[in-house]
Amino acid sequence: MWIQTLKDFIYIALELTILFIFISFLISLLQGYIPYGKIEKKFKGKNKLIAGLAAIIFAFITPFCSCSTIPMVVNMLKKKLPFGIIMIFLFASPLLDPTILTIMGVVMGWKVTILYILATMIFSLVIGFTLEALGFEKYVKNVVITGYEESSSKFDFKRAIQETLSLIKSVFPYLMIGAAVGAIIHGLVPTEWISSIFGEENWWLIPIAALIGIPLYIRLSSMIPISQILIMKGMALGPVMAMMISSAGASLPEIILLKSIFRKELVVIFVLSVITMSTVSGYIFYLL
Repeated sequence: MWIQTLKDFIYIALELTILFIFISFLISLLQGYIPYGKIEKKFKGKNKLIAGLAAIIFAFITPFCSCSTIPMVVNMLKKKLPFGIIMIFLFASPLLDPTILTIMGVVMGWKVTILYILATMIFSLVIGFTLEALGFEKYVKNVVITGYEESSSKFDFKRAIQETLSLIKSVFPYLMIGAAVGAIIHGLVPTEWISSIFGEENWWLIPIAALIGIPLYIRLSSMIPISQILIMKGMALGPVMAMMISSAGASLPEIILLKSIFRKELVVIFVLSVITMSTVSGYIFYLL
């Protein structure tokens, strides 16, 4: 049994590593040709929907985890961009990594991935604009960013390799953790046990999964292989996706960093918003 688990780990790890290296290199090559300046101009446009969609696009083409999103948020605050746009970016950025989404499509299927993207986009827009309308901007602290520079140069082949190596260095441990946990679940946890306790009829697991995801700090790259195995074992898609969204959208390290730029009222609302977003998204997957 342990030998089979080791084989599963090697297979999952190799599959994820090859996919990640190829996709991240391709995206790194293309990033230098993305018109960031034009996208940022849309942020201050009169049409809020277009500005919000621009923030979604910006979140998609800037592959940050939840913690590395914070310096970008501070920079956007410094530029005095609309508060709602900043919040849309904050919610969407760690959840819409193009590399990880491509791997999700290959591993979990494109229907699930497209539904995940649509749910993330819609909830990010709704929550961001709602927080702006309710005046939560007053809970932003005055912060100064240091050591952050925006790059305007185009990526060449050498730069793409460097960027890929940098991404691998930061993400690879989480891919391996996800592969290891997935292999253990696949090889050692009985299918009947998972399907009986975490099956489709247990709708109440969705909000519980959303709550559990917050303190786990499981990055999206780790959750994909884990989620794939859990679904194969019979766990319902709803709680799997709820845990995936909440764990990637509001990790404990990110919350600690947010306390340095947001007052506690806005931090609490942010966490509650992520839980709501992941719970409702989980029910959407559950119903469909």
